[in-house]
Amino acid sequence: MVFLIVCLLFSFASGNLLAESPAGKEVEGQPLAANVKRLIAALDYLGAPLPAPLVQKLNTACDQRDAAKIQKLLDAEVLCLVSLNPEVRTKVARGPAAAVLQQGGFTPFVVKVVNQSTVTRQLQISSPQAGPVYSGAALNSLKRQAQPELNRNENKASATDRFLEVELFQASPMTVKLSGLEVEYVLALIYCHEPGKREATLGFDVGAGTQDLGFRGEVPVLFDVRPAVPVKLSIKDFDGTPTAARLLFRDAQERVYPLQAKRLAPDFFFQPQIYRQDGDTVMLPAGELEMEFSRGPEYQRLTRKVNITAASEQTLEVNLKRWVNPRVFGFYSGDHHIHAAGCAHYDHPTQGVTPQDMFNQVKGEGLNVGCVLTWGPCFDVQRQFFASTADRVSEPLTLLKYDLEISGFGSAALGHVCLLNLQNQTYPGTLGTTTGWPSWTVPVLRWCKEQGGVTGFPHSALRVNPPLAAQRLIEELDQNQSQTLNPKEAATGLLPDSFQVIDADGNSQLSQDELTQAIEQAADQLPNLAVPEMNGGGAMEICVSTAEGVCDFISAMDTERIPEWNTWYHILNCGFPLKVSGETDFPCMSSRRVGQGRVYVQLGQQDELDFSQWCQGIRQGRSYVSDGYAHALEFQVNEIAPGFEDIQLNQPGKVKITAKVAFAPETPRAVAYGLLDPPEGRRASGDTRVLHAPRNSDYVTAGKRLVEIVVNGKVIAKQTVLADGKIHSLQFEVPVETSSWIALRQFPQLHTNPVNVIVAEQPIRASRESAQWCAETIKLLWKNRHLKIAESERKSAEQTYQRAIQTYLQRAKEAVAN
Repeated sequence: MVFLIVCLLFSFASGNLLAESPAGKEVEGQPLAANVKRLIAALDYLGAPLPAPLVQKLNTACDQRDAAKIQKLLDAEVLCLVSLNPEVRTKVARGPAAAVLQQGGFTPFVVKVVNQSTVTRQLQISSPQAGPVYSGAALNSLKRQAQPELNRNENKASATDRFLEVELFQASPMTVKLSGLEVEYVLALIYCHEPGKREATLGFDVGAGTQDLGFRGEVPVLFDVRPAVPVKLSIKDFDGTPTAARLLFRDAQERVYPLQAKRLAPDFFFQPQIYRQDGDTVMLPAGELEMEFSRGPEYQRLTRKVNITAASEQTLEVNLKRWVNPRVFGFYSGDHHIHAAGCAHYDHPTQGVTPQDMFNQVKGEGLNVGCVLTWGPCFDVQRQFFASTADRVSEPLTLLKYDLEISGFGSAALGHVCLLNLQNQTYPGTLGTTTGWPSWTVPVLRWCKEQGGVTGFPHSALRVNPPLAAQRLIEELDQNQSQTLNPKEAATGLLPDSFQVIDADGNSQLSQDELTQAIEQAADQLPNLAVPEMNGGGAMEICVSTAEGVCDFISAMDTERIPEWNTWYHILNCGFPLKVSGETDFPCMSSRRVGQGRVYVQLGQQDELDFSQWCQGIRQGRSYVSDGYAHALEFQVNEIAPGFEDIQLNQPGKVKITAKVAFAPETPRAVAYGLLDPPEGRRASGDTRVLHAPRNSDYVTAGKRLVEIVVNGKVIAKQTVLADGKIHSLQFEVPVETSSWIALRQFPQLHTNPVNVIVAEQPIRASRESAQWCAETIKLLWKNRHLKIAESERKSAEQTYQRAIQTYLQRAKEAVAN
């Protein structure tokens, strides 16, 4: 009896060992040979070819369709044996291959699949040691960036053993799904970002519920991880001086290094690129990579192949080249709205990142100034970096200054505001981000101005909802309750176009459908009279604060361009000296890099920048805004540049306009740059908040750009210019009949601040309809949001709102009709 039990146990054990061994299984030779030949080709493609003698023997066995010989030869290279039983339960065993990894790179391993179920599903690999090393990034922000996968399986438990990343290579010549053959081979790609001995658990399955019981669908593997190569970088600017650069390393499969899911500061996981300064190092895997290098949109985007070897110390030479240099013309670039915490930034293991991390981004994108605005998330942590002057990481021509965005504070319900050049960031009587802060924006802007600060509204697009706007017009103007508007009723409100144009059927009644269609058409025009919903964020209270004299600028270049510039045009038409500045709201809006929207301030030739002076240049409007691929290096009206003085004419006459413009010879093909049509129509052009179309890495070379001269919001002259990286000189002569503002633009990439031309000492009152539009937005905002204002502040706010409305209505009376 004992002998029988021993024999049964031995037989059971032997059977299990045989089942878990990669030794030969019955399978037809031709399809297995085809699978193995594709495997050999894939390993060649991945830069990890099998030994030449082995490949020769395998090819011979494949040509002979000898399934047993193929398996005998290849099974020594198998890391894991995956068995699928007839019930599709998965079991995994360790194979004989050496488990050697290269830190910082993907190493391919052969996996043998014994498929008794002949299932044709997709095989999946997983590991508890895999996944992001960070957590806490805002999912909505990553969705806007079209990369929510970066937040999957986030490290909420702050695990310290997430050193692995695993995937199966299922691109050609391999296949996405199993073939159903009884035996086939697949490739696993395994990445480790720590060197040394590391044990990890690998799991395989073909869908939910297919793992075997007792953890038999998993196998522990002790990896020997060889160190990555520390590559030193020698980064030289166009003039040979040491500097910083934006770098992107990719392998032949377009994988990015260092791996994004394993990045902590100074490298940001939501960016494919990294930033390094001259003399810094980057850890890279051995092998051939493509290096793309630049320093923002004013520089050429260059690429070259680099071969990383582990045999000796290595230095990569990075020599940058400009295509344009605004500093030669006295312009210094900046992004006045950057965040170091919140949105895409993680809050574990640290709450945001440090000034040095942000400085690398600013300098690496070729910006002269970066304004890091602390806001609601992580306010109590990030406020430690505030100072009344530029941060100590700053350099003479690259400044970093911490200031405030009032968002996530008490006043955010009436719009967000950017406060620059603050001497004190704590509003009197406040605690943290909520207690004691005003619940509307005007008092906060006034507090900033009192300490010499510069104020403005960020992400400024006020969006239109045509059906709701049409319904609102009917409700407000339809006195006889006919659900239509007759000419007398319509004359009491602000229509998006003339009555005759809107009245498509000619029946002298405007229906809600006709109004909706007219507002739809207006929303794609610049300027337009479509009244936005005034129920979101950003620049909602700008017409009030501008009338109160406490708002210096409106932000542009990160949200949709038509609604950004439309609001600005209407306020300018009322004679208010509102300026435009460029921003990104990185990484909440422009997610991939700082300086995607930027402002270029005219300071003359400087060897060392002063932050206060730069901010005053924004306040004065001595600047233009751009995405960096388009430039107005000179713009003058009668030899006067924006922000310096008004031109005085005794009577109507002509003015001479001169300009020097330049457009990049290569520009990204995207909605943000006007080179890809958004499905929503022209109204969404220029937007960086969402992609509007699938992400691509394409660039448009050359082409033409239309440069326009804008007088009181209307195009009065234009000229086509080549996008060839060269400076083009332009001249115009335009008539000025009444006091006006004049600017240059190239939609949607570029806009200068205006030069005012004053005729017969009369103030600018360019448009009655613009003044009415401003008044209507204030009325609607009060209706929608006045209950968001604290009761103790509501009376003062209402008085201010009413005062602003009356100011605009008075200017409407003083204005000329459109």
